[in-house]
Amino acid sequence: MASREAFLARVRAAQPAPQARPEVPLFDTPPGDLRARFAAALTLMGGKELEAASGETVLAAIRERLGPQVSIASAALEVPGTRVIDASTPPASLEDVEVGVVRARFGVAETGSVWLSEREYIVNSLGYLVQHLYVLLDPGALVAGLQDAYRRDDFRDARYAALVTGPSATADIEGVLIQGAQGVKSLTVVWLPAH
Repeated sequence: MASREAFLARVRAAQPAPQARPEVPLFDTPPGDLRARFAAALTLMGGKELEAASGETVLAAIRERLGPQVSIASAALEVPGTRVIDASTPPASLEDVEVGVVRARFGVAETGSVWLSEREYIVNSLGYLVQHLYVLLDPGALVAGLQDAYRRDDFRDARYAALVTGPSATADIEGVLIQGAQGVKSLTVVWLPAH
């Protein structure tokens, strides 16, 4: 057995027994329209929003912003990509893709976050290697807060999940904020009802 396999076998053998998730109490959520609260939180974190009538509208907006030859990898059926991806696509092959398109399962109004798992991304690197991420979100798929997200079945059933809020960002000791330093340079939430 190679050293890597031996190491992984030891890690698997040393796993603690599974435990039930703790019960999270329900807290009062602020009043107001969920979409307005989501949009305010998203904007605060550097994200943008866009209203779209169809996948073609989304594609046109991407090309208007980034040019007609932009490379697009899409995990959303509504928006065709220029790069076909499926579960067998090597993650590193997306390193030169400019735009990723994915449909979020739901959004969290409290934080302006979209919830994405391995099922939404299809190829995990789609959310991290592309320069610009466009996330389709049904306006009716919003929950008030993180406590509500925690209670959803899809939260419990995913192998992993990411709550994505705005573009990647980092700040140095002098307080200079740099967006897109370690991941996507821009995140645009596209309001588009699911069919």
